Amino acid sequence: MIKYNIDETKTDEDVLTAAGWAAWICEKEGGAKLLTHTEIEVRRKDGTAVGADIKTLYRSDVIRALGGSESDEMMGFLIRFRKEGGENQYVIAFASPDGKESGSYPVDFRTVNMLSRQENRHYEGAADMLKHVSRQLIADDFQYLRQFGPRRYAGLVVRRLNSSDRIPAYEKWARKNDVRPDELAKQRKTRFPYEPKISIVIPAYRTRKKYLRELLRSIQKQTYGKWQLCIADGSGDDPCVEEVMKKYTAGDSRICYRRLEKNEGISGNTNEALKMADGDYILLCDHDDVIPPNALFELVKALQDREVDIVYTDEDKISMDSSRRFDPNFKPDFNPDLLCSTNYICHLFLFSRSFYEKYGGFRQEFDGAQDHDLILRYTEKAGKICHVPKILYHWRSHYGSTADNPESKAYASENGQKAVEEHYKRLGIPARVEQGALTGTYHTVYEWGREPLISIIVPNKDHVADLKKCMDSVDSKSVYRNYEWIIVENNSTEEETFRYYESVRDRENVTVLTYKGGFNYSKINNFGVKHARGELLLLLNNDTEMIRPESLKAMADLCLREDVGIAGARLLYPDRTIQHAGVIVGFGGVAGHAFCNLSSRDPGYMGRAVVTQDYSAVTAACLMVRKEVFEAVGGLTEAYAVAFNDIDFCMKVGAYGKRIVYEPSAEFYHYESKSRGTEDTREKVERFRSEVERFESTWKDFLAKGDPCYNPNFSLTIGPFCLQQETGK
Repeated sequence: MIKYNIDETKTDEDVLTAAGWAAWICEKEGGAKLLTHTEIEVRRKDGTAVGADIKTLYRSDVIRALGGSESDEMMGFLIRFRKEGGENQYVIAFASPDGKESGSYPVDFRTVNMLSRQENRHYEGAADMLKHVSRQLIADDFQYLRQFGPRRYAGLVVRRLNSSDRIPAYEKWARKNDVRPDELAKQRKTRFPYEPKISIVIPAYRTRKKYLRELLRSIQKQTYGKWQLCIADGSGDDPCVEEVMKKYTAGDSRICYRRLEKNEGISGNTNEALKMADGDYILLCDHDDVIPPNALFELVKALQDREVDIVYTDEDKISMDSSRRFDPNFKPDFNPDLLCSTNYICHLFLFSRSFYEKYGGFRQEFDGAQDHDLILRYTEKAGKICHVPKILYHWRSHYGSTADNPESKAYASENGQKAVEEHYKRLGIPARVEQGALTGTYHTVYEWGREPLISIIVPNKDHVADLKKCMDSVDSKSVYRNYEWIIVENNSTEEETFRYYESVRDRENVTVLTYKGGFNYSKINNFGVKHARGELLLLLNNDTEMIRPESLKAMADLCLREDVGIAGARLLYPDRTIQHAGVIVGFGGVAGHAFCNLSSRDPGYMGRAVVTQDYSAVTAACLMVRKEVFEAVGGLTEAYAVAFNDIDFCMKVGAYGKRIVYEPSAEFYHYESKSRGTEDTREKVERFRSEVERFESTWKDFLAKGDPCYNPNFSLTIGPFCLQQETGK
């Protein structure tokens, strides 16, 4: 069966562009579904092929929606082709890889801009589409439930709710949470104790008049009026920008315009605009985007804290005709490791003018990633960085821009990689940077030149098959070889367990200890640490299995950074869905795993499941820490016998001033607490309740403020990275 959808079509003179997705769904043995891409071709009405530029794109939202167990996720497409010989009617044809199934979508240059977006034209009318989709979804759901069970099915439901691509849901949220007219009126009357001048700096290059006018009007509508607009125009002999600017400069003295003799590129043009700025702070903006009327007000509100050097905000995208808002980027507070993995800050970005004067402007050798380079340089020097968690920038989504199609600017990724490497050089950190799992993301490989001893501490009670699998996986796969095993025996009863202990005791890097008290995860690990010789400690559950050979090295390399206290790993269930990819403190009341039950192939919200970043906590099922840091914070708090000991430990390390970093290239299977059992007695339930109360009391202030590695616009109850639907707070 072939399913497809044309998300959007547009024409620009004689060129038609279509974006969408297409999937071939094939039933495999055992009832599993294989989803893969289709062959795509553009044809004239008579069936002859047309030369078209066809790019395939990553579309994880399609996989989430269709629910396949196996998939090729390059199901998105971007098609461009030119009208030939006055012919207006064409067909986009889809075919299964084996050529046995096909589908087609007609397009007509004369009417393409009137086609409604998000409409499934391959169904015979809306009623047929609804009937077909409903029947198919019900059948798919039953198949998924039967194949994977209720836990995985619940995860599927959460992922559907979680999808950032559900445009109508976000637009509904945006309408509910956008600033109201009465609030705007109140803002216009507000007088701040500190009212700095904001210079908005824009490089222009052959900007379409309607987009430029829309941008200028959005700036003039700001409720905070102490601003200056500086536009440097590199359009050459194209008068489009100048014609618009003549009107606006004549009517508003705050608008400054300069036509450049030649185009200097985005960095050079922006630097020319920076020379015009005389404000206290500089605000960067692109030449065809839009800012909401409260943007400057919220920035100046943040600047009332005079220690703030830099402010950034959340953002979303708008369609070419400004009719649709989508793809919101709700960001965490300042997250240095995430910034080294991708330029998550982007817009709006405001900084003190003194930074420009001291550290220079944009560097042309980083064009395409010039903003990433500048943000890295400035944040290195900043005292206080403030994040305003509000959508204060609307990024116009061009098909050919990095906003909509990162693959269209590969050079931007290459220069971003170079910018991050330069960042490490300035900090004196020996590292090289590689391209990441997604376009526009980066992976850091540290080159410390040493491998300190890692003490791997594994509590164990029977379940010797799990323990053996855990040890064998590390011993056979790990590229990092300088480690010792410390097995902490705790009340095993099976003879097989003790026979295994005897079989490994003679190995020089294995120590078997006996802890005779009742089960207390914190006490057992603290006991093991006392006998550890390593500079680094790896707390590891016995029900884990190493997947990637570089896992220990990746975690150790992070822990050798002075600013890092803890490195956490990416843990998968046996069915290769995510068990752990960082912890959100406050989710579900105390803490919850990010991206739990998501496919290991799904990058997650804004790619955060697959990139290195800072979190407030990670699970101790696989947690590495420097021994000196472990001892400095007093180890694990022994009042937490079973639950939240790892979260509390991470919180203590964070309070000690060290970062907790999630490293997805360190990857293990986790068979999840097989050896402990469930909370199935009154005693266990009471113990769990007391640990919840203890955590909430100890970290009351943190929970009240919210996890800085999350975003307050996200729910703490529905699912990780799901929008709060009632309010934006």
